[in-house]
Amino acid sequence: MNKALLTFILAVFAGGNVASSYADELVVYSARKEYLIKPLFDAYTAKTGIPIKYITGKAGALLERLKAEGSRTPADLFITVDAGNLWKAAEEGVLQPVESATLKANVPTHLHDPENRWFGLSVRARTIVYNKKKVSPSDLSNYTSLGDSKWKGRLLLRTSKKVYNQSLVASLIAEKGEATAEKVVASWIANLPVEPFSSDTKALEAVIAGVGDVTVVNTYYFGRLLKKDPEIPLAIFWPDQGGSGVHMNVSGAGVTRHSKRRDQAVKLLEWLSTAEAQETFASLNLEYPVNSTVKSDPLVASWGEFKGNPMNVARYGKYQAQAIKLMDRVGYK
Repeated sequence: MNKALLTFILAVFAGGNVASSYADELVVYSARKEYLIKPLFDAYTAKTGIPIKYITGKAGALLERLKAEGSRTPADLFITVDAGNLWKAAEEGVLQPVESATLKANVPTHLHDPENRWFGLSVRARTIVYNKKKVSPSDLSNYTSLGDSKWKGRLLLRTSKKVYNQSLVASLIAEKGEATAEKVVASWIANLPVEPFSSDTKALEAVIAGVGDVTVVNTYYFGRLLKKDPEIPLAIFWPDQGGSGVHMNVSGAGVTRHSKRRDQAVKLLEWLSTAEAQETFASLNLEYPVNSTVKSDPLVASWGEFKGNPMNVARYGKYQAQAIKLMDRVGYK
């Protein structure tokens, strides 16, 4: 049987069963892993008495499930990573607008949907990490310069299949235009000594092993390695500080279009943006709180302050299809 059809049938049947089972509780579909959300849901239940059931999975699969279930979905809230995924969920019609003074106060304008269908809940910076034994910070400046000839055979990248890189290239298109962005990405590919890696962690480990000297990753992957071994010869560099700033992305959430408990879902979404929840939400994954009144985890704060790109992250979704085609044209695998 066709895999997509099988997924659809399973989703429809699962949706019907779950809906009746979860009648008195909030239901969350989450592309954010269980260990990153369960402590928050447990705290919310302890505070309000409202049970939360959750289903975790890949963003694409959960989105297809929401679409297949339609009005029968038991889901009240959809949590996922990357603004591109949030944008797609909104464009596919599975989220609904939320007018909330609390969310507008807690989530900066550029980190939520202009139509208020989703809101960022944590911030991840995609930045340059280098081998301290081989690179001086003075050698680095911005993303574009990673295509310079001095990085020939020294730049390592994660695969173009990962949405984080698709959003990074989408932001280059939004900012510089497609023709210029294509030249930049092509110059990166010309500097790779090996094929792109399947994960940020593997790219970082390859820098440590000497396969290359610099890479571009989300900061929390760097933080995880640093926690395991504080002596790793890696350091963070914040690019574009004299220009647009560091590429920023979010994990976030939106209330589903067919939520049966909309008011309660909005209250949970609002709570996740408050100081009470933000410290846990961000620190569990070594990310940055979206709420500016909350301090970062001490390890994250130790990396120093930087200028982030103020571009509205929703624009990544708008240009993501172009980004994927661009990366394919220049041979970015």
